[in-house]
Amino acid sequence: MKADIHPVYHDKAKISCACGNSFTVGSTQEKLDVSICSACHPFYTGTEKIVDTRGRVDRFKKRLAKSAGTPKK
Repeated sequence: MKADIHPVYHDKAKISCACGNSFTVGSTQEKLDVSICSACHPFYTGTEKIVDTRGRVDRFKKRLAKSAGTPKK
C-alpha cells in the first residue's frame, strides 16, 4: 500500500444526536453530529413520528385540504 494516503482512523469517535443521545464508534472523523439515531428513529422505537425537514408534509396537507374544498368538474 502507498504511504500517507489513508485517513486517520479514530477508535473512539463521538457521535451526538439531536435527541441528546451520544455514543462512541470507530470512524475516520473524530466527531459527528447526526439528526436521527437508533434511540429516536421511528423504526427502532415503534412510535410514529414524521421526520420532515423541508416542510413537505405540511405542503401536502394544505394542498389536500384545498383540493377537498373545491368540487371536481
